[in-house]
Amino acid sequence: MEEFDLLSPLLLAVAGLMIGAILKSVLKKTQLPYTVGLFAFGLGMGLLERFDCFSVFPNISKAIQSVGDMNPDFILYVFLPILIFDAAYEMNMHIFKKTLSNATLLAGPGLIIGMLLTAALVMGFSLFAPGYESWTWPFALMFGALISATDPVAVVALLHELKTSKRFSTLVDGESLLNDGTGIVCFMLFFGAYTATGPSTTSPFIEFIEVVAGGALLGFILARLALWFITQVNSEEMIQNSVIILAAYLTFILSQFYLGVSGVIALVAFGLTISYKGRPKLKPQVNIFMEKFWELLAHIANTLIFIIVGIVIAEKVEMNWTNIGILLLLYIGLNLIRFLMIMMLYPVMKHLGYGLSKRESVILTWGGLRGALGMTLALMVSYAPGIPEDIRRQILFFTAGIVTLTLSVNATTMRWLLKRLGLINTTSARSQMEYNIQEHICDNTNKYFERLNKRDQLAEANWQRVAEYLPKHMEQPDHIPHTNDLLAEIRLRVLDKEKTSCKQIYSEGIISKASFMRLMNSLDEMYDHDGQFTLNFRRSIFEFCEQATLLHNLQSMGIMRDWISFYFRERIAVIYDLGRGFIILQREDLKLLDELKASDLLNEDQKSNLQILHHEITDNINKMDSMIAKLAKEFPKAYRHALTQKAIRMLLSDERRTVHQMVSDGVLSEKDAEPLYENIDERTDEVNSFSHSVTASFFRWIFFGKKKTGKN
Repeated sequence: MEEFDLLSPLLLAVAGLMIGAILKSVLKKTQLPYTVGLFAFGLGMGLLERFDCFSVFPNISKAIQSVGDMNPDFILYVFLPILIFDAAYEMNMHIFKKTLSNATLLAGPGLIIGMLLTAALVMGFSLFAPGYESWTWPFALMFGALISATDPVAVVALLHELKTSKRFSTLVDGESLLNDGTGIVCFMLFFGAYTATGPSTTSPFIEFIEVVAGGALLGFILARLALWFITQVNSEEMIQNSVIILAAYLTFILSQFYLGVSGVIALVAFGLTISYKGRPKLKPQVNIFMEKFWELLAHIANTLIFIIVGIVIAEKVEMNWTNIGILLLLYIGLNLIRFLMIMMLYPVMKHLGYGLSKRESVILTWGGLRGALGMTLALMVSYAPGIPEDIRRQILFFTAGIVTLTLSVNATTMRWLLKRLGLINTTSARSQMEYNIQEHICDNTNKYFERLNKRDQLAEANWQRVAEYLPKHMEQPDHIPHTNDLLAEIRLRVLDKEKTSCKQIYSEGIISKASFMRLMNSLDEMYDHDGQFTLNFRRSIFEFCEQATLLHNLQSMGIMRDWISFYFRERIAVIYDLGRGFIILQREDLKLLDELKASDLLNEDQKSNLQILHHEITDNINKMDSMIAKLAKEFPKAYRHALTQKAIRMLLSDERRTVHQMVSDGVLSEKDAEPLYENIDERTDEVNSFSHSVTASFFRWIFFGKKKTGKN
């Protein structure tokens, strides 16, 4: 029995993951979200145990009971760091910056409004409902803070599953992550009064600012330290990933447990910094591994946490008809409060960032899901002896009920509501492209099927059975797409191709990290316009490259003549590298247009529009070629330095391709290729870090005088 006690948590986790895998495959054919299915399963298991249905299986019964008695800190410190970091790490930084103002409004003033109105609602119940006389404003505000914050575990998982608009999902992700942190901070301000060993002398407002700002600062500092350590050690992928994983947990534990600042805010700052500043500094293979690894961890955490929450609710919650009636009123009231809060902020939110439409505000209201985090905080309340027992029971019941209702009602109807409001409907141009692609696939597969049917070696095959696996034809769209809509759709696909090509040439070492970042940021800016802006609207790229003209004008006027070419030599090299990389991407775009023109994905009328896009891309190439030619004329020595660096990168890139090809051909094993890749990476790092030595040399020149080693 003792051995089972030690193994039961492990066996329960394995069983949960197995059930999750089964539910994932079963629920694909239904409209029920995966997380809701997990929650329902956990709830069912807990109810069966509560009614002694597992009495004949004492081991299973004991395992379920151990989950019901789980310490809430286990959920807080084991699962939450995984889910928070993964959500922050996967967030598109460009889109997050645009949505940050609205997300901050919802997570700051919005949460405060929700907390106050919820507390007022609960105090209203205490005036007429029997058994609620013990409620006071501090208890009501504590519950308001606990229940007002939307749970990132529930919201992020649902939106990723429904594949909503990246802009809108980032707004909801950002709100849920930020108000999760502010919600915990507000909750702790009241909860700490009943668990603290001594009185607090700090103003609640000052304490709130310290906890939030301190968490953000700590997360940023630890992220920079982790990145500094990785770049200094320059070790293999496993060590780099291990450092980031350990640093993520260290950030949360250090901030939440030891320093008393917001662990969630610290982890959000840590994840965003690692994503934005760290990705270009890490090896491409490290980034690929990181994405897959954290995706797997998040899947495991999501699977287990929703099953655990379902079991805890079924095991712990006690109910009666009065409580059920109050719960239903509270559920309606919370949805109305969230709607009122969003309507109060809507006049400001519709003008900030990407803005907010009325339809999106409805989804924000209905998408205020509560989940594992709220239950964790409610369990903390239930274990606090300083709070009256009836208050503890009611907070646990209300939280469990709201979690159950938002997951079973709001989450399950979210897909229908999104479709009803047209927020996941594709445009007519996208529908037409998807139809054309599917028809192309069907035609090619049917032709291959006919060729197979004529082969003598396969004459005895059951061709009627084989035909059942042919791809299905789509229903042709009713609406003919407008020319501008079709152009916008093709532009978006060209940008997708460009983004893929950019990652490819960076991973091959053809462009530097600085060029890669600027090109990717330029693509993000183009995505903001949904394909409505022409492909030659690349303001940030051309403005950066035009800095060379400014440098030449300074030189021609005699300003800083002696050191301008020295200090800005590396800057000019970046401009050249950026320009050549940009031209490579544009030529890849032209290849895509040629493939579309030669294929049957577009009809003849639609193909005639490709000439417009061809002109836009050609204009980009001509403008950049002109800038590079001007660069060569005005800065010959710096231009030569840029060509030298380019030649080195191309040489190393070709060596990398040779090693990769030998691995593909079976001449080298992956293990034997590792030291060869590492050697190439070391030489690549020397090239990429040359700019730092140039800067250092410049400052030495400033303080100690010019050396007789040449002007450049």
